[in-house]
Order: sequence, then structure tokens, then C-alpha cells
Amino acid sequence: MDLNQNLSSSIDYSKKLFDDLGRLLILIVLDVIPIVNLVVVGYMTRVIKETPTSDELPPLNDYVNLWIQGLKVAVAGFIFHIIPFILIAPFIFLTVLAGLVSPRLVLVGWVLAVPMLFAGVLLMFFILIIMSMGIVNMVKKDSFEKAFAFGEILAIIRGIGWGIYIFWTIVIFVCSIIVGGIGSIPEFGWVISLILSPIIGVFVSRSSSLVYSEGIVPVATPITTEPPIPPTGEKKFCTNCNVEIDKKALYCNRCGKKQEAS
Repeated sequence: MDLNQNLSSSIDYSKKLFDDLGRLLILIVLDVIPIVNLVVVGYMTRVIKETPTSDELPPLNDYVNLWIQGLKVAVAGFIFHIIPFILIAPFIFLTVLAGLVSPRLVLVGWVLAVPMLFAGVLLMFFILIIMSMGIVNMVKKDSFEKAFAFGEILAIIRGIGWGIYIFWTIVIFVCSIIVGGIGSIPEFGWVISLILSPIIGVFVSRSSSLVYSEGIVPVATPITTEPPIPPTGEKKFCTNCNVEIDKKALYCNRCGKKQEAS
């Protein structure tokens, strides 16, 4: 995979949002409304679905369907994070508890919670790697279960190449951090963040779908040849190899197959 080409194509693609400012404005407004913002997530799945077969942005319509698709992504993401949260939650709980009571009382709990925290963070990192392609796999195959088809997902990542894929993941993560940093700028940063949010969403969706397509191994369609249909008429043909034989022959002079009496 040519990462530079991937990122360049995704940037050019996301810039097309500025060609239709009405669509961009609708995405920005929907993105700030809780629950309703799942429509924006659903629009990103439409970008994934149509990449790389189309270089044009998909239409923004059928909002109910977009919301349902966005809900699927949210539920899949929640399921992916259940186990890491269970591992990290004790450390968070004990940290809060230590601020309310004496830290010495929760010291024993911390002895167990800290290793669980590290395990949870490591698991979170691995899950984020798997989840990225899992969500794309779910969208591409229009099946919620495919988000957790770990055998397929790992095969896709192997097709991409683990080194290249992890490097791509880091690049996308850094881009997200930069956008988040812009949002923290005093006074006007949140406005820029609102505008950039759907743009970075389209960018990441396009890029992840392009990465996914690099890891898909095309399945060869087996070529089947139907045996020729024996011609009708006065002639006689072997019932096995279909070669013309003498009408009175009991065996084929080509393959030796015994012929049924006519």
C-alpha cells in the first residue's frame, strides 16, 4: 500500500465537502446534537461503503437509515471496549476513592488495580487496531456480526502488512490528536473543531476503506466447463467421452467405456 497516495486521495476527497456548503453545514449541525449525531456516523459508513468504487461524496439523504447505520457502529464500538473498561475501571474507582478517604485504605486495592490498568491499556491499543478494520468489514459486508469476525479481520490486516497497517493507525491517531488540540484553543478553537469534525470523519472513513481494499484478496471464480450436449439424429455417441462411435459398437474405441444397448 502506498500510504502517501492513500492520504493524498483521502484529503482531496474530504475537501469536496466545501463544494456543497449546504451539506457541510447540515453535517456540522447534526454533529453537535446528542443521539442525532449518529446520522453523521451513518454518513461516514456510506463513505466507507462507496470507497473505492466512487470518487464522489455520497448523497446526504435517508436520515433514518443513516441513523441506524450509525447506531450499529456505536454499539459495535461499545462491545469492543467492554473488556478494557472492566480492567481499567478499578483503578479509576480507587483513584476517586483515594481522594475521598485516606489513600492508605485503598493501597492494597491499588496493588491489584495498577497491573489491571496496564493490561487494560495494552488491550485497548490492540482492540483499536482490530476495531478499525472490524467496523469497515461490518459496513462493507452489511453484517453486524462481521465486526467481530476476527479471523477475517486478521487476514485482511495480514494482507495489508502489519507494519504498514500499524504505521497508518499511528498517522490517523496523530491527525485526530492535532484536530483535538485545535479544539482546545481558547475562544474560537471550538468553532474550528466543529467545522473540522465532519471533514476529518470523511477523511478517516475514506482512508480506512482504501486500506481495507488493499488487504482484500480477490477470490477466484472457478471456471466450470459443461460437457458438450450430444447431437441428436442417427449417429451414436459414447456416453462417457461423447466421441462418435459405430452404431453397433459395444465399447468406445477412444475411452473403452462399455455402451448401453440402445
